[in-house]
Amino acid sequence: MNIHRTPRPLLWSLVAVVAALVASAAALGSSAAPAACATPRGWWQAFGKTTVSVAGNEVLARAAAAEIVLLGERHDDEDQHRWQAQVLAGLHALRPDLVIGFEMFPRRVQPALDRWVAGELTVSALLAQTAWEETWNIPIGLYLPLFEFARINRIPMVALNVDAKLTRAIGDKGWDAIPESEREGVGRAAPASEAYRDLLFSVHRQHAHGQDARRGSAFKHFVEAQQNWDRAMAEALLARRGEGLQGRSPLVVGIMGSGHLRYGLGVPHQLRDLGVGGVVTLLPLSADEDCHEIRPGFADAVFSLPTKPATPVPPPRLGVQLDDAETGQVGVRVLAVTAGSLADQSGLAAGDRLLEVAGRPATKAGMVIEVVRASPPGTWLPLRVKRGEATLDVVIRFPSAS
Repeated sequence: MNIHRTPRPLLWSLVAVVAALVASAAALGSSAAPAACATPRGWWQAFGKTTVSVAGNEVLARAAAAEIVLLGERHDDEDQHRWQAQVLAGLHALRPDLVIGFEMFPRRVQPALDRWVAGELTVSALLAQTAWEETWNIPIGLYLPLFEFARINRIPMVALNVDAKLTRAIGDKGWDAIPESEREGVGRAAPASEAYRDLLFSVHRQHAHGQDARRGSAFKHFVEAQQNWDRAMAEALLARRGEGLQGRSPLVVGIMGSGHLRYGLGVPHQLRDLGVGGVVTLLPLSADEDCHEIRPGFADAVFSLPTKPATPVPPPRLGVQLDDAETGQVGVRVLAVTAGSLADQSGLAAGDRLLEVAGRPATKAGMVIEVVRASPPGTWLPLRVKRGEATLDVVIRFPSAS
């Protein structure tokens, strides 16, 4: 987990830029800044230059009848994750035999996801065993409701992604230069459409030099890295189609950035190449995103989120006095706990020693304070605490801004 919101590691930089910019673009090739525009409330579809409201039960019924459903997101948007949780609950009511795939996890951490769903891991253990801090630069509190929904209902969670070092290697050298043994089993991606290449080039040219940037190997490798990312997720979703109960294929739902889904150019394109015809793409649209040029084919349905008032929120406080550990000891000492504070409500007590904060070793009191102050409202902060001879897991739940 990365409570600090520090930049992603370099090995994510190639495709992280693509995902962020693609997810914020409302139309292919559009350079216009996001601007609010009138859309129907709730679910809607685009027909030419008009938008038409659609009943939510109709959208969910069509999605539940599909083979694979893809739910987009802007990774740091809290309301978009709440929308995902709402859709998952609706789909689960119609199709209890459900599987949920997550872009956030590389395939190598699949055993940890299995243990989480089985109820064998605490939140802190899940963060540690999936290396959340290193693999995803978004506060865990935004995703925990989705993970808890899967755990409570014993819904299998699937790691859809590949290791970031593979993505970086393809971006540096190209797909053909990667030995087959290092491709994590991912097959060659279907060629990118011209529309997708145009969209990716609009990102790439901001970092390229020279008039022939589109013809150079750098852009070719850039596209191949994105395609491999899309292909990996498509193959992982398809692989879970045949693992249902009583001989019936489950409904497989993919949770991923909207940039992989818009206009069917990324993951949907790769699924079609793999022979999957029953794919439904549902996307959220926040009030600050541009919807002027959304055209048919943008998604099967869009959910328009209402404006959320911005309320200044002071940095969160735990209500504790902390001190660095004495020589020879580990962790940060809790000297005192204010009655009624978040620390008190969460079960911290004077004399405790904080061993880990957000999955990271608690080395200094200042480090703990920095993490707390950087935690967004409404998120959760897992702690590992030493109390006497016992080691405890404590989760601080910061109140929401609303």
